[in-house]
Amino acid sequence: MNSRKKSVRGRLVAQTIALFFFLHTIVGGDAQSPPAPDTDAALVPAIITFGDSSVDVGNNDYIKTIFRADFPPYGRDFKNHAATGRFCNGKLATDITADTLGFTSYPPAYLSPEASGKNLLIGANFASAGSGFYDETSYLSHSIPLSQQLEYFKEYKSRLAQVAGGQSSSIISSALYIVSTGSSDFIQNYYINPYLYKTQSPDQFASFLVDIFTNFVKDLYGLGARKIGVTSLPPIGCVPAAITLFGHWHDGCVMNLNHDAQNFNRKINASVEALSTQLPDLKIVVFDIYQPFYDLVTKPSDFGFFEARRGCCGTGTVETTSLLCNPHSIGTCPNATGYVFWDAVHPTESANQVLADSLVLAGINLVL
Repeated sequence: MNSRKKSVRGRLVAQTIALFFFLHTIVGGDAQSPPAPDTDAALVPAIITFGDSSVDVGNNDYIKTIFRADFPPYGRDFKNHAATGRFCNGKLATDITADTLGFTSYPPAYLSPEASGKNLLIGANFASAGSGFYDETSYLSHSIPLSQQLEYFKEYKSRLAQVAGGQSSSIISSALYIVSTGSSDFIQNYYINPYLYKTQSPDQFASFLVDIFTNFVKDLYGLGARKIGVTSLPPIGCVPAAITLFGHWHDGCVMNLNHDAQNFNRKINASVEALSTQLPDLKIVVFDIYQPFYDLVTKPSDFGFFEARRGCCGTGTVETTSLLCNPHSIGTCPNATGYVFWDAVHPTESANQVLADSLVLAGINLVL
């Protein structure tokens, strides 16, 4: 099945879900729901996002870090060609998810001026490029650690109550929560940190990270979250930057890195299964992007892509920060639609669309 057919299938499923909720809203919807900007037909009232560069929509624009994307060529295919801080040429997978759920504007980066007033009614994004489950990973890149993202969420709840009043608790409990992080813990910390890789095996480090995740979900649950989706690790050994750094001059995926990702994913699936039984009324699923991402990288032509070994920006082998992917990068491709990767780490909007389509069915449990 080629990419166009898969993409059509994903959109048909999304449209079916949207129709179901549209009819439900007309027939039996809650007339007391708080008014939210541009989300009358949305399937959830808000989207709350935590994580790393895979979902950062601009928080790093407001902190001192080299992990920024608020300049061209980032964002060149986004609305108004704006470099918002997304590590992509266009939309992230979470943007596409918001589109599918009926949002006509996106929850703002929490540190941005847009995160105020009625804009808070549709959620907020706390993600920070360079962060991970492990706070020490964030300290290395001067990004916002996951623990601080949670503190910002607590602050957000108080600010939301000022805007939504008595309806704020309903927004919090009905919102979709997305957690997408972990790659940086391995690529930007464990594999290059002798203190870690000499004292812990990859399996032990994965267990350590999953313990942090488990406690994070319990904290979120205690703060009112009831619909949580966590993204699995992608095949981190297939990322161009990882191949450059750890591939020892081989052109293919670095399989030991992929094995570590798969092992982590097994552990996080087990954690999610346990949390589902431990916490009443919690809906939690794993958005498993490993296999669809691996298929994209190893069989790109099946999905309408022609380049999966290098990114569009610059040489496409190492670029991922302001020092490397910028307006002066030589060799940036004129059209990214045939590329799986935008820079040496992050997918293009076209690839994000394929990944988002592949996860529609997995997300049904959270919104039905």
